[in-house]
Amino acid sequence: MSRQYFGTDGIRGRTNAGVMTAAVAMKVGQAAGRHFLRGDHRHRVVIGKDTRLSGYMLESAMVAGFTSVGMDVVLLGPMPTPAVAMLTREMRADVGVMISASHNPYEDNGIKLFGPDGFKLSDEDELAIEAMLGSQQPLAQSEEIGRARRIDDARGRYIHAVKASLPHAVRLDGLKIVVDCANGAAYQVAPSAFWELGAEVIAVGVTPNGKNINDKVGSTHLELVKETVVAAGADIGIALDGDADRLIIVDEKGQTVDGDQIMALIGSQWAEQGRLSGGGVVATVMSNLGLERFLKGRGLELVRTKVGDRHVLETMRGGGYNVGGEQSGHMILLDHATTGDGTIAALQVLAALVQSGKRASELLHLFDPVPQLLRNVRFAGGKPLEDAAVKAAIADAEASLDGRGRLVIRPSGTEPVIRVMAEGDDAGEVEAAVASICAAVERAAA
Repeated sequence: MSRQYFGTDGIRGRTNAGVMTAAVAMKVGQAAGRHFLRGDHRHRVVIGKDTRLSGYMLESAMVAGFTSVGMDVVLLGPMPTPAVAMLTREMRADVGVMISASHNPYEDNGIKLFGPDGFKLSDEDELAIEAMLGSQQPLAQSEEIGRARRIDDARGRYIHAVKASLPHAVRLDGLKIVVDCANGAAYQVAPSAFWELGAEVIAVGVTPNGKNINDKVGSTHLELVKETVVAAGADIGIALDGDADRLIIVDEKGQTVDGDQIMALIGSQWAEQGRLSGGGVVATVMSNLGLERFLKGRGLELVRTKVGDRHVLETMRGGGYNVGGEQSGHMILLDHATTGDGTIAALQVLAALVQSGKRASELLHLFDPVPQLLRNVRFAGGKPLEDAAVKAAIADAEASLDGRGRLVIRPSGTEPVIRVMAEGDDAGEVEAAVASICAAVERAAA
């Protein structure tokens, strides 16, 4: 069955257009509600959101959808995606919903669904709900219509869970931390968690107005956090994205530490402490070859998956791994969370900083990445990767690298772009390979 609504990470699109309208959100609520009406207990859904203006509209629509089929709704307000996953499980809910488009601009929004176990839905569940969106769902009898209520202590519950990911003896006293919350879902909880553990916190990106989420702030726009770290003489900078499931670090010199370096640190430290499960780390095809070489040198495996945190998670659960993530900053630590959690991952880094006594620049650059270049080519329609000239350009680039590097060319799952990545030991070869493929894609998409 082809997918009309669900992509690689739930349903996402520009608001009041296509699949991201109030009418569709209500239908998703009805379909997901009916799908999870199992057993004879009173059914419950937990709904959180980030700080986008359209969150009010979509939240109200989903409340109408869920209650109309007989589900009670618990509203969390602005909360990180991992908080929704945690509270879905903790509150014995049948389904959880996060209304967010992650790192996208405010004009976009999305719907992520979690099952009662706190994990994102399987392909089977998504396909079942997708099929139900094409028909009218049976509505509850008048006396069985659901109720909706907001809970006031959701932030406190999540902060407690985040802090519990560290041993009780670990404190952050003496650390000066810059925290960039992207004007998004973690604008209250992340600074509070770090402060409660003893850190001196300088918070930026914590004044959401509905339209400034991810706007020149957060994990995809590091200029502000870098400037603030250096100007304040901070020990480290922590940059989250709009729904706080991603983390990028900035060291005290203002240098970027991406997800690969964070996985290298957590994976190797957990291995030394006897805490690493599966004998390695799970990452995607986009992770740098340098990470693979670093782990191999320590007797650890790098298991690669397709791009997307759901693919990482599936491999982790299937193979018994407890550390995984993406170069872009998704960090999945299954000992502590069922999905990516930037705040929990940041705490693991901060604990290592405290325990090692090293500066961030010494601790967090564990390997030298091989030259890697990623470019995005936007297209209006069609399938550029099926074009004969594009296929020929890819074949030529592979031949030019001749075993000295690798290519990853794929369409984005969330926007109309082709992502072209090459890496290898020779930067010139890498740049030439990417340039030739991008030029071919642009011609095919014209």
